[in-house]
Amino acid sequence: MAPAPPRRLRIPLSYFLLTLLAIEFLDELVFGAGQAAWPLIRNDLGLSYLQIGSLLSLPAIFANLVEPALGILGDIWKRRVLVLAGGVVFALSLFLTASSWGYIPLLISFMLFFPASGAFVSLSQAALMDAEPVRREQNMARWTFAGSLGVVLGPLGLGLAILLGSGWRSVYVFLALLAVILLAIVWRLPLSDPNKGNATGNVLSDFFAGARNALASLKRAEVLRWLVLLEFSDMMLDILLGFLALYFVDVAHVTPAQASLAVGVWTGVGLLGDLLLIPVLERVSGLAYLRLSAALELVLYATFLILPGWPIKLLALALLGFFNSGWYAILQARLYAAMPGQSGTALAVKNVSGLLGGLIPLGLGWLAQRYNLQVSMWLLLLGPAALLLGLPRHRSDLSN
Repeated sequence: MAPAPPRRLRIPLSYFLLTLLAIEFLDELVFGAGQAAWPLIRNDLGLSYLQIGSLLSLPAIFANLVEPALGILGDIWKRRVLVLAGGVVFALSLFLTASSWGYIPLLISFMLFFPASGAFVSLSQAALMDAEPVRREQNMARWTFAGSLGVVLGPLGLGLAILLGSGWRSVYVFLALLAVILLAIVWRLPLSDPNKGNATGNVLSDFFAGARNALASLKRAEVLRWLVLLEFSDMMLDILLGFLALYFVDVAHVTPAQASLAVGVWTGVGLLGDLLLIPVLERVSGLAYLRLSAALELVLYATFLILPGWPIKLLALALLGFFNSGWYAILQARLYAAMPGQSGTALAVKNVSGLLGGLIPLGLGWLAQRYNLQVSMWLLLLGPAALLLGLPRHRSDLSN
């Protein structure tokens, strides 16, 4: 009888998974603090709505041009090198953001940060999906929970910095130092190359083969469905969060501190929803849950915009943050499932669709500049409406 494997051999897998989740936590910690800081950054640097919209759109568009190549290379080349290089630029860009004195240097720092996040964070997500292919939705739920925790703590950290008499710049310096520490941990992490055995050894030839495969995937209806729904779902996720603090300050006429609290409530309730989603997905179809939550979000968001008063809006916002939980996790897991064994390529095609999605904040910023922010916010209703129209309706699809 063969002896049981020693317990210590199971530790590296747990270490591996926790480290990957820590990468996502840090990325969303940066995101959460940054979204809550927009009123402060705007006042400090004298930014217009159009400039803010471009800061939300142009770096995302640039990243979506660069990251397809990174995703394909992550499948056919040295994934570990790409992750580490991305981590280095990730940390440097945060230092640059902290030292920005105007629109242009801030834009440059964002243009570096977004593709660096793609290499450092997105390829780490691909590694997580490769670790346990049969549990993609569950592991994506864990990934989303780790990110939600970061999004919650980001605004709280910013609020604490304000209370201590510091500002948004010190928060970015602190985040940059955290990135350096995490990078040192990741340096020791084993990251395998998923298709190393299928590679020819000619990186250029393998890359073009991977690119052709990615283009072929974009012609598949199943892949296109999940790509489109991912972009529309973001209207109730990151895009809403990007304008949320500004909405409360400029439309609801509350203080920046109250706006930061609103962001914290939205993300905090979302964190609870992401935590509860992990056991729910063990028992309930992810797609059935998406359809119900999209219907609720459609009603709740319209209610949020219509009802006056800070307390009522805060309550509606809390419900919004709860019922959009799991949207990204389930849809992204479905995209990975539609492209088995091609986790990096799945990221690449997601970036291609993100080129169009990245224009949404720019368009919203332009509308807010030309008309008002309230008009732009109403357009976000397209998010839940698209899910209701685009999710599979057949019983066999909903049960998968």
